[in-house]
Amino acid sequence: MDAKLQVEVLPVTAFQQNCSLVWDAVSGRGALVDAGGEPARLIEAAQARGVTLEKLLVTHGHLDHIGVVAELAEKLGLPIEGPHEDDAFWIELLPEVARQYGFPPARSFTPQRWLQHGDQVTVGGLCFDVIHCPGHTPGHVVFHHRPSRLAIVGDVLFQGSIGRTDFPRGSHADLIRSIRDRLFPLGDDITFVPGHGPLSTFGAERRSNPFVGDAAVGS
Repeated sequence: MDAKLQVEVLPVTAFQQNCSLVWDAVSGRGALVDAGGEPARLIEAAQARGVTLEKLLVTHGHLDHIGVVAELAEKLGLPIEGPHEDDAFWIELLPEVARQYGFPPARSFTPQRWLQHGDQVTVGGLCFDVIHCPGHTPGHVVFHHRPSRLAIVGDVLFQGSIGRTDFPRGSHADLIRSIRDRLFPLGDDITFVPGHGPLSTFGAERRSNPFVGDAAVGS
């Protein structure tokens, strides 16, 4: 991994969603990716590492990934970047979905910047490529730090599994294409942080994932 990029994975809420604290070791400036809950803990983690938060990044609009984004943005005066605008309807539904799942009250928000495939986002002196990967949700994006061979993939891909596609505007076919055509070509050696569960590599999933591996899709 590029020594400039530092990552701490912070599972939050009963869903154990992997919020990632990412920061530039040179400047000490960082971001939270998918701030789904436990805002005080996330702030404390950044403070413990000496990280100055400069923005909030979002992979997609599901409750467990965005539950405290609006709260942190307001409290810390931070801009929000992501996801792709096709997930705007999920963000608008956030207050209702939080009630349905028994989460603390959550507010919807409008990002300062919607992201498109091929965009880049910066964190301190770091640069992440934005990869639009629809399927789990239509506006899901992945953040890829090329020098570190690391990707933060949200709920697109997991160790031994893939994201659900039975939510509104989900698509199994789109998800498989996103993984096979946009993620796996980045290289077998790419380590990824999924939205839930342990880290893995694209190579390991291409070889053995029962849903999207080579054997599963006949490659």
